Amino acid sequence: MNSTRMPSLRVSDSTARASAASSGSTRATCSCSPIRTRHSSIRSPQWYTRDSRYVAAKAESYLRSTGIADTCFVGPELEFFILDSVRFDQSHNFGFYYLDAEEGFWNSGKETNGVPNLGHKPRFKEGYFPTSPIDSHQDIRSEMALTLERVGVGVEVHHHEVATAGQTEIDMRRDTLLRMGDDVLKYKYVVKNVAKKNGKTVTFMPKPIFNDNGSGMHVHLSLWKGSKPLFYGDKYAQLSPMALHFIGGILKHAPALCGMTPGFEAPVNLAYSKRNRSAAVRIPMYSNNPKAKRIEYRCPDPACNPYLTFAALLMAGLDGVKNKIDPGKPLDVDIYDLEGSELGKVPTTPGSLEQALKNLELDHDFLMHGKVFTEDLIETWIEYKIEREVKPMQLRPHPYEFSLYYDV
Repeated sequence: MNSTRMPSLRVSDSTARASAASSGSTRATCSCSPIRTRHSSIRSPQWYTRDSRYVAAKAESYLRSTGIADTCFVGPELEFFILDSVRFDQSHNFGFYYLDAEEGFWNSGKETNGVPNLGHKPRFKEGYFPTSPIDSHQDIRSEMALTLERVGVGVEVHHHEVATAGQTEIDMRRDTLLRMGDDVLKYKYVVKNVAKKNGKTVTFMPKPIFNDNGSGMHVHLSLWKGSKPLFYGDKYAQLSPMALHFIGGILKHAPALCGMTPGFEAPVNLAYSKRNRSAAVRIPMYSNNPKAKRIEYRCPDPACNPYLTFAALLMAGLDGVKNKIDPGKPLDVDIYDLEGSELGKVPTTPGSLEQALKNLELDHDFLMHGKVFTEDLIETWIEYKIEREVKPMQLRPHPYEFSLYYDV
């Protein structure tokens, strides 16, 4: 790959003020351009096609060019753990991790060197969501939420999540696709640094604790044209035909999307349903207001690249709208209660990152419409994931293997 010189990103105050004025918004507005590269043999600047923020900007531009809609609103629900200590290391002859949280249920019987153990630890899978004193993180979550508001990230709610050991969710107010990608990065920065200020540490990794819930990132999506919400209608769950086709596109391409937007604490069943949390796509039914109508894709996790994730979801949905992809019949039963042949009829997501990347390799044409994603970007992404994540994990013995096999 040829070497390139990366200019720094700049924010134009006048552009920011103009953008805020035109949108009626008073929030801080970043008009940072995507990265451009300059090669000695090329006189004019070139956009850097592997810049994920540029991909998100192209996805918004492509949406407008289709005439289908002019705005995609995105509302992700990031989950994370607030821990007190974490240690991990890996070498030729050892590999381990050790984490701890005062709130962890495993500390219910811990002696604390003369300091009283006051109990009130949330049990495994019983953290959704108690009040104080079982929820010990109300104050730090409030500080995180208020700090996010001060830097221009709108917050709707915060609460303890299902797992013990400080699992948390702070929900942002929906925003346009590119802005929400920016806000996810601000969110992670604020949350990690407020935690450190309070002597805590935060992780967004999807599965840090055995036998308790992992952290997911449900993503709410809706299309609008001007002030008109396009997903509201008179079909199933008050959806429009466009919304159903959008779901059809996401379900069709979900195995490939998992290569770009993996997840652990998420449904594996590729179905859609109102209220049903065991389906990959859920239609929230909290309100009859047309402006609240949206779909919720429940597979991603908060370790993903938000720009690529939101862009890929939009492209899959638009492919469904353009080709009128039928999502099939909704599944209004608890999928986890299905057995035998009935369960076998429900398609599922890939069972590993390697399988997901294989699906992405076979099915990515929908991402390249309008040159939003490029072949080079997708090939580089797959190669990086295989070489830097899949193979290194395959090469190393797992600590639990010693419990199973050491004395064979």
